[in-house]
Amino acid sequence: MTVCRDCCCGSLRKHPSVDHDAQLTALRANLEPHHRVRTSDCLDVCAQSNVIVVQPAPGARREGARPVWFGLVLDDAVLSDLMAWVRAGGPGVEPLPPVLELSVIAPANA
Repeated sequence: MTVCRDCCCGSLRKHPSVDHDAQLTALRANLEPHHRVRTSDCLDVCAQSNVIVVQPAPGARREGARPVWFGLVLDDAVLSDLMAWVRAGGPGVEPLPPVLELSVIAPANA
């Protein structure tokens, strides 16, 4: 999982009501060590901040699964649903819950 943290994503200036550090802490506490959580500089979809990209597990990737990009991850409910989906297997293993489909965005280079 890659969590964008740069000019817009993770910005108190753009999203003053979001505890960005708490989001990252929750992701790491709930997903590591089984799932790697890393941060990245700008992923070039600033209009959709906060952006999180979920990578498929290697086996699912070999079977054709691709990363899923999520935008506007700004509240705890979306974050909780996202973590539950990743713990259940994520892309290529577990179907995307309908509630998370609302947060899926196109990749920056699409």
